[in-house]
Amino acid sequence: MFEPNFRITPAITKALMDIEASRQAVIDLPISVEMLASLRETAKLLSTHYSTQIEGNRLTEEQVREVIHGRARFPNRERDEQEVRCHYLALEHMERLTQAPGPITESQIQELHGLVMSGCKTATPYRDGQNVIRNSADRAIVYMPPEAQDVPRLMADMVAWIDRERERSELPVPLIAAIAHYQFATIHPYYDGNGRTARLLATLVLHLGGYGLKGIYSLDAYYAQNLEAYYQALTVCPSHNYYMGRAEAEITGFVEYFTLGVAEAFAKVRLKAQQAASRGQTDQSSLLRSLTARQRKAMTLFAQSRTITTKEMAEQLKLSPRTINALCKEWVEEGFLEVENPSRKARSYRLAPAFEELLVQNGNR
Repeated sequence: MFEPNFRITPAITKALMDIEASRQAVIDLPISVEMLASLRETAKLLSTHYSTQIEGNRLTEEQVREVIHGRARFPNRERDEQEVRCHYLALEHMERLTQAPGPITESQIQELHGLVMSGCKTATPYRDGQNVIRNSADRAIVYMPPEAQDVPRLMADMVAWIDRERERSELPVPLIAAIAHYQFATIHPYYDGNGRTARLLATLVLHLGGYGLKGIYSLDAYYAQNLEAYYQALTVCPSHNYYMGRAEAEITGFVEYFTLGVAEAFAKVRLKAQQAASRGQTDQSSLLRSLTARQRKAMTLFAQSRTITTKEMAEQLKLSPRTINALCKEWVEEGFLEVENPSRKARSYRLAPAFEELLVQNGNR
């Protein structure tokens, strides 16, 4: 049975207090629909950029934005482009998982990995052979993870520990997330994509535990900008071999590194929320949380025009006419849209009154 070895240091205690203070402040402060949608999108783009940058992706932050929005292609960067698209899809799926609270499963983690690697929500099997992490400079072995035959048991133990601790509610959620991140990276269950999946898992644990902060923060920027410290924090044992001490090693250093990062990311969100509050905006995040990512994008279109045709929505959201027609039908049934013009050739829609009112309240009408 997996039991982490760590101590709660004064630095960890202070970080946890700072995290709680920022969390409560963001919950209480008003954040507008427009600001929330923008910050969520920015957070996902930053997470995509920095998480893939850690693994060697060469696209800049602006180039990542262009690729995700389908506005550009970069010669000789096809692999990098595919990598950021896949990571963005994995982030969107992670966000959907937070809408149905429940135990975290191995299948969910495997699906996240499948999206990270191929853009397909297909649960990928664990590696069937040994994986070795080498130093890029001299190719020396940095870490030799557990053998493939031990991976299924170790993963099952890790997931059982996560859900057990979440149910007990005794260990602070940021500590559970930190340990989940560390243990996944330690097991290294795949040949590739372990780092990205570990970071997604940690974020999923935070969100499900009430530390989602409305989905408007990114921890990946902290990792990337403190990369040397990130790797040092993960290196907790003198030996590079999993079986020669890493399994039992004390991981206080990584837990401290992680919680300090969460505190820093939350503090930045708190500052932005306070700026929004100073402008007298009202908090409509609960209503917006009921929307999908595509619906939130559609909200920005209706801020520009009261009625929009299916053709215009298809062009702006970069979807096929068949897909947008099906979506609009669903959105009408869900109470997000209303039909403005029912004619087949010039069919158009308007926002339902509740969402129209949000735009009015925020000066977008």
